[in-house]
Amino acid sequence: MNNEVCRLTGCEFPLFAFSHCRDVVVAVSKAGGFGVLGATRFTPEQLEEELAWIDAHIDGAPYGVDVLVPEVVDPRVAGMADNDARALAISNEHCAFTAELLGQYGIAVPPEEVVAWRGRSGITPENGYALMEVAFRHPIRLIANALGIAPPEMIAQGKARGIPVAALVGAKEHALRQAAAGVDIIVAQGTEAGGHCGEVSTLVLIPEVVRALAKAGHDIPVLAAGGIMTGGQMAGMMAAGAQGAWTGSVWLATPEAETSEAFRDKMIAARSRDTVRSRSRTGKPARQLKTAWHEAWDSADGPGALPMPLMGMVSEPSFQKIEKAVLGGNQAAFELVSYFVGQGVGLIDQVRSARGVVQEFREEFAAAVLGLIATME
Repeated sequence: MNNEVCRLTGCEFPLFAFSHCRDVVVAVSKAGGFGVLGATRFTPEQLEEELAWIDAHIDGAPYGVDVLVPEVVDPRVAGMADNDARALAISNEHCAFTAELLGQYGIAVPPEEVVAWRGRSGITPENGYALMEVAFRHPIRLIANALGIAPPEMIAQGKARGIPVAALVGAKEHALRQAAAGVDIIVAQGTEAGGHCGEVSTLVLIPEVVRALAKAGHDIPVLAAGGIMTGGQMAGMMAAGAQGAWTGSVWLATPEAETSEAFRDKMIAARSRDTVRSRSRTGKPARQLKTAWHEAWDSADGPGALPMPLMGMVSEPSFQKIEKAVLGGNQAAFELVSYFVGQGVGLIDQVRSARGVVQEFREEFAAAVLGLIATME
């Protein structure tokens, strides 16, 4: 294919694969798609190691990095300069609630050991900037940002280095703001998506964003995101004006992914109605597989979700303990196993290799396009 997004990024087939796993990124890019490494879970030192490994194994194929530099910081944490200060702001009530909830499923954690973090990790502006600096030291072909307008420094460095900057949006007004700021690619993500998402469906959002950008005179390619699990869906979104697909959940069911066998089993068994948009993992609305964790935190009896990034300092160590308990044979803990995943989870029926997913997307995309052409003869 040879549209603008392919020319900007150097990919053969505009299937963008967001993943926290370097193996997925390499497999997708080498298969002709475009792997994007989600950097947020890493410290700068860890990201340096991940990108060095990708550079050594990707055989020159193009890839990108996704960082999170939040534009809006909750006033409750705005004055906190580091994770030590943030940890002190997490109340005893929240720690006790978490410990009690885990204990109900056979996971013994003292309240004082609930909160944990690693160096400069977490979704904060300073951590995002540190990760961005690491990313720009590598031969990336794209850098992406979510949770608000891409920071001016990212856009300036991208233009200076000839690296396209992509920005995720959930509404047409957000897309117009990003375009005015100077980003090169808009990723319009519907509410079906896993992770942080808005409230507008992908089917409505894509033509809305494409039309709004064109009307405002912005010639910027749009990638469709949210619930896209097949090549047919990708073709449909491109018929609606997108130039490719930005996908995430479909890669979670590959053996290369960072997900556990327990979570992949739950993905295969899940229905599209089994996800929930909740603040109980990061502090901002994010879609994930619904479990008793979300029911407890989102209930009127709970202490209420903490702001970002405090919520992650409670939830991420907890979910690591949940996975460890399941691996150790705790069957009750299986009920709490969860991860960020979109409504497209209902389309997952088996584990496939990342390369196999790319090939299947190609075949389904071609079949859908040829099928549409045939209806016009």
